[in-house]
Amino acid sequence: MPPGVPLYRSRSEQFDDLVLEAVARLEPRWEAELSDVEFAVQEVPDADFLAANDAGPNGGVPLARVVQRSPSDGDGSQSGPRIILFRRPLLARAEDEDELSDLVFDVIVEEFAEVLGVDPETIDPGYGDAGF
Repeated sequence: MPPGVPLYRSRSEQFDDLVLEAVARLEPRWEAELSDVEFAVQEVPDADFLAANDAGPNGGVPLARVVQRSPSDGDGSQSGPRIILFRRPLLARAEDEDELSDLVFDVIVEEFAEVLGVDPETIDPGYGDAGF
């Protein structure tokens, strides 16, 4: 094993790796469009987000969200959209690591499609094949 590579990866780090792998699967076809998108992981949705989106006991817990950011966030830099995946709700929906990997990919496809204003099948022709 190369020096500096940890022998143990926490569940959080393993989840981050799944997100990076899912984005990497889209890069060959969507590299230019992905270059402006930032991906983030949050443990659970904020209470304000849940309240604003009618989530809760009857509305279900969201798995991700898109934050559209302004062309300039005050520091003069350009800011593209941010896709935030909610780790715990995604973990709760998956039976095992393979199912989690498929679910993370499908959620990223859905949110990226929303960013581009296209159907998820445009992003990934195999979208939905896992049955989520």
